[in-house]
Amino acid sequence: MSNKSTITCPKCSHEFEATDAFRDEVQKELNQKAKEWQEKKEKEYQDQLKNSLAQQKLQLEENIKKNITNDFEVKLKALTESNTQNEEKLKAARQKELEFLKKEKELKDKEAELEISLQKKLNEETLLITEKVKKQEQERNALAIKEYEKKLEDQKKLIEEMQRKAEQGSMQLQGEVQELALEELLKNAFPFDEIEEVGKGVKGADCIQHVRNQLAQACGKIIYESKRTKAFTNEWIDKLKADMRSTQANIAVIVTEVLPKDMDAFGMKDGVWVCRFSELRAVSFLLRDSLIKIHTALSTQENKGDKMQLLYNYLTGNEFKQQIEAIVEGFVSLKDGITREKIQMEKIWKEREKQLEKVLLNTTHFYGSVKGIAGNAVGDIKLLE
Repeated sequence: MSNKSTITCPKCSHEFEATDAFRDEVQKELNQKAKEWQEKKEKEYQDQLKNSLAQQKLQLEENIKKNITNDFEVKLKALTESNTQNEEKLKAARQKELEFLKKEKELKDKEAELEISLQKKLNEETLLITEKVKKQEQERNALAIKEYEKKLEDQKKLIEEMQRKAEQGSMQLQGEVQELALEELLKNAFPFDEIEEVGKGVKGADCIQHVRNQLAQACGKIIYESKRTKAFTNEWIDKLKADMRSTQANIAVIVTEVLPKDMDAFGMKDGVWVCRFSELRAVSFLLRDSLIKIHTALSTQENKGDKMQLLYNYLTGNEFKQQIEAIVEGFVSLKDGITREKIQMEKIWKEREKQLEKVLLNTTHFYGSVKGIAGNAVGDIKLLE
C-alpha cells in the first residue's frame, strides 16, 4: 500500500510527489513570493503616490500662479481621481492577498485530510496484520503446549520406570558399591598397609587389611565383610569366624547398614566387631592400633603373658570401647555437618538452577513472540534456537 500522492503543475502538467519535504518547500516559497509581491506593491504605490503628489503640487503651484481659480479646480479633480485609482489598486492587492491566504488554508486542510486518511488506512492494515499474527501465534502455541504436555507425560513415565528399576536394583550391585567404598576408605586412611582385595566369586571375606607399623613390619591381619541388606543375621558372624581362621586373621569386622537388634552402636558380638560404614574409619583405626601394640609387646618377649593379658583386658574392657565411641561420635558428627552443608548447598544450587531455567524459558517465549510478529526483521539468536 502506497501512502504517496502527486501534485500536477497547472502550467507544464508535470507531476511531483507530494512529500512532506516538497510541500514544506512549496509552502515556504509561496509565502516568500506573496510577501515580496505585497512589499513591492506597497513600495510602488508609495513611490507613485509621492511622485504624483510632488508633481501635482508643483503643477498646482504653477497653475495657481497662472490661474488660481481654473487650474485649482482641474488639479483638485485630477488629484481626487488619482487617489481613487490608487485606493482601488490597493484594494485589489489586498483582495489578491486574501485569496492567496484562502488558497493556502485550503491546501493545508487538504493535506491534513490526506494525512488523516492515510493514518486511518495504516491503522486498519496494522490491526488486520496484528489479528492475523495473533491467531497464528495462538495456534502455534496450542500445538507447542500439546507437544510439551506429551513430552512431560513421556518423561514422567520414563522417570517412574527408572525409579521402579532402581528400587528393584540388584542387592549384589549395592553390595559391590559398598565393598569398593570400603577398600577405598582403607587405602586412603592407611597408605602404608596392604589392602588385599578378595576377587568376586572367591570364597572368604570381602577385604583383608595387612597391618604394618612404621618399620613396615607385619603386625597382623584384619578381615572385613561388607553387608548392605535390610536385616542382620547371625549366620554372618559364624561365616566370618570361619574366614578368620582360614586366613589366620587377628580381627574380623562386619560393616553393615543394619546393626543387630541388641546393639544401638558399634561393638563386639560373639568375637566379631560390628559397625556401620560411617563408623568404619574410627573402628579400623583403633583396631589397627591395637594390633600394632600387640605386635610391639610380643616383640619385646618380656612378660609376654602379663602383657597379652593386659592388652586383652584393655581391648575387651569399657575404657577401650568408650574411647572408640568418643572417636566415632566425633567422626559421625563431622560427617553429619558435612552432609547438612552439602544438602543446603545442593538446595541453593537447585533453586538457582530453577530460576535460571525460568528466566531462559521466559526469554525464549518473548523472543519467539516478537519473531513471530516481526518475522525475518528480527535477527536469529543461536543460543535460543
